[in-house]
Amino acid sequence: MNKRFGKNDIILLLILLAVAVAGIYFFYFRRAEQGNQVQIMVDGEVFGTYSLTDEQEIKIPNASGITTNILSIKDGKAKMIDADCPDKLCEYQNAISQSGETIVCLPNKVIVIVAGDDEDEFDAFSK
Repeated sequence: MNKRFGKNDIILLLILLAVAVAGIYFFYFRRAEQGNQVQIMVDGEVFGTYSLTDEQEIKIPNASGITTNILSIKDGKAKMIDADCPDKLCEYQNAISQSGETIVCLPNKVIVIVAGDDEDEFDAFSK
């Protein structure tokens, strides 16, 4: 017989569809915890921790002390507004405010991480 779709094929497609819908819900619709602070790391070292409730602009220097990035904290969100790297990809990343979100500037070795209420320190960081 040359059946294209049988009963088992339809059941398999329904299972795959259910897994896909569950995955979309888990990754896109699940509400993450609102963060209350950002931690800035430069070249693997903690540069500083700042509250998301205080509106400010933070100048982030490299190891030589030259300002390479500027992070803006406004309306409870952090956004990289200036970088001297050639691609400026960190400037195009969305503003972050949810716990665990990050902004990364690879050429300048800058990482900005949002921490929530429960997180005073990070479990691990890899260079």
